[in-house]
Amino acid sequence: MSKKNKLSSSEKVSEGDINLSPQRKAWSEAHISKETKNLLSEDAKYFLHQSLSSPCLNVLTNSEGIYLKDLQGRNIMDFHGNSVHQVGYGNPKVIKAIKEQLDELPFCPRRYTNKSAIDLAKRLAELAPGKLNKMLFAPGGTNAIGMALKLARYATGRYKTISMWDSFHGASLDAISIGGESLFRKDLGPLLPGNEHVPPPTQGKCHFNCKDENHDGCIEYLKYIIETEGEIGALIAEPMRWTTVELPPRNYWQRVREICDQNDILLIFDEVPSAIGRTGKMFVCEHFNVVPDMLVIGKGLGGGVFPLAALIVNENLDIAGDRALGHYTHEKSSVGCAAALATIDCLYEDKLIENSVSLGIKGLEFLEKMKSEHAIISDVRGLGLFFGIELRVDGQPALKEAEAMMYHSLSNGLSYKIGGGCIITLCPPLNISEKELISALEIIKAGLQEISRKD
Repeated sequence: MSKKNKLSSSEKVSEGDINLSPQRKAWSEAHISKETKNLLSEDAKYFLHQSLSSPCLNVLTNSEGIYLKDLQGRNIMDFHGNSVHQVGYGNPKVIKAIKEQLDELPFCPRRYTNKSAIDLAKRLAELAPGKLNKMLFAPGGTNAIGMALKLARYATGRYKTISMWDSFHGASLDAISIGGESLFRKDLGPLLPGNEHVPPPTQGKCHFNCKDENHDGCIEYLKYIIETEGEIGALIAEPMRWTTVELPPRNYWQRVREICDQNDILLIFDEVPSAIGRTGKMFVCEHFNVVPDMLVIGKGLGGGVFPLAALIVNENLDIAGDRALGHYTHEKSSVGCAAALATIDCLYEDKLIENSVSLGIKGLEFLEKMKSEHAIISDVRGLGLFFGIELRVDGQPALKEAEAMMYHSLSNGLSYKIGGGCIITLCPPLNISEKELISALEIIKAGLQEISRKD
């Protein structure tokens, strides 16, 4: 590792939105106006400070399509969006559906139901594979994960779970217990008991000394944990690792499905950030021809406006009629369900899933060419309209360079997230045009050229 890539224990590594580095301070001094700084100070005064959301980067005043607008009037292409903006910001169909529902039924108390909620449940049941025909809605993905964990205990009578190191399933205490990111688990004392973790599957590399592309070592380790630990009720995982854009070996999930069936273990897929058409299919599991027992979706389900998630399960798991799984105040939100129905209509009527496939191919072609021109790029990968550009220097994560790239892009009107410290993750709305996509990738290309000149 070169000297400039070494970080002392006191330095902060850019992971997602964590950035307390000198580069953040320098960028703010150069690009943030006095009026914006005053509002950021007000924000810091009243909100609790926490990793990932403070200090805030900027102040926004408007969002439309693929663009954000800040207080200083600058347009920013949003390739981050917290994964909620599949149909773009302020999508007219979504906004129209929300306004109409607000005029008719702005809220639905729990003891009642409403047509929007029923229609959404029916639509999702029709779209989901296999026997995933029963569901509950919740205000957020973490809530839906919690419901899945409770249902797994009711269904199997077992409380132990298997999940993946480095995974993320939400920030609540139950979700971080199964999650694998140290940022959320560190210094919190005892978490929920019975949580076993195994290495995550990734194409091209392995975290458990696997020597073949099928990752037999990971599969054997999973079998070993199941055999030696016993009493496992559920295996929960992201079908693709979202924050680092890592795909599993081709047949990995089919093999895991077989193992779960053989051991009476429920398979739960967390597709909260990745479902709803972004990868070129409605659900990520469809890429691997695997049907989980439970599927959790969220983020973009509310059309980039309303917080909404869904737990969709095998109809045979409807076994807790006399017990409480969720009971959230906005469980069958009439407004949220109307937004979701409009979102699904947009995906199909406006051919946004097809756009994800075609532009995903063109985007990867552009990135492959970029990789051949820049030695710092060790890998490019993606699925649909979601891309990852991994930067390494002398075989080590190019932490400083990745951060420099992010601020160069922000200075030129492009926002995205850094995953794993060195992976540029690009997550644009699905209604982006080819011209806009290429324009964004050209900004990244220019940033790489500038970094190369400085080296």
